[in-house]
Amino acid sequence: MKTLRMFLVAGLGLTVTACTAVDVPTRNAPFENLPNSIVSAPAGYDPIQPQVAARPQAAMGQVVIPHGDVVARAATDDVGGLADAPGQSPVRVNSVTVVVPRALKVSERNSYLPRGDIVWREDPIGDRHAQVQKIVQDAMVRGVGTLNGPVSVDLEIVVSRFHALTEKARYTTGGIHAITFDLVLKDSATGAQLTPPRTIRADLEAFGGQQAINAEARGQTQKVRITDHLAWVIQQELTDPEGYENASLGFYQLLNKI
Repeated sequence: MKTLRMFLVAGLGLTVTACTAVDVPTRNAPFENLPNSIVSAPAGYDPIQPQVAARPQAAMGQVVIPHGDVVARAATDDVGGLADAPGQSPVRVNSVTVVVPRALKVSERNSYLPRGDIVWREDPIGDRHAQVQKIVQDAMVRGVGTLNGPVSVDLEIVVSRFHALTEKARYTTGGIHAITFDLVLKDSATGAQLTPPRTIRADLEAFGGQQAINAEARGQTQKVRITDHLAWVIQQELTDPEGYENASLGFYQLLNKI
């Protein structure tokens, strides 16, 4: 009896062992071996890389000046060059292009005379290069719009400095609107350069304190005064045989040159 019991216990043990054996599930197993290295996409199925738009190297714009039915001759037909009688322009400007390089440093520091190539506060915080470009372009278009000389030219302007007042200087000491640009005249028909690049310094007294407040009350904001001034500067440059001569504005003007 003991022997039979021993056989029964041994058999039961084998049965339990067989029931507890684990089978590895195969329903999710791959049909073939997975590769051991990186797999490249077939030709034509390369992953798309996000395209990052390159920022322009300058804020730039061009405006064509309407002149009605007046016809100007090309510069190549003007044997006498660009010289003309005092007070009269030898040119008629066909288009104005204004460039403000992104390399110019912008300062938003609210000090009396911050370091920087561009200081401009009268527009909301944003693309200062584009804001300055529009101010200068509007001024140039206004200034050359009435010129009606015999030679058709394109005017190209590259701004190198546009230093207006900060809030602190505007409401206390005032100062100088220090503006510098290079200009070139080109033949409208051929694109040939008619004049060497000329650097124009067009500084303007900047109001401060009560004088600035009174000017703003009359609508004479910084933008209005600078636009009017630059329009006059380009008229003088293109009508006076000697060109425009920068005003002497004293101590603050010297500080802006440091």
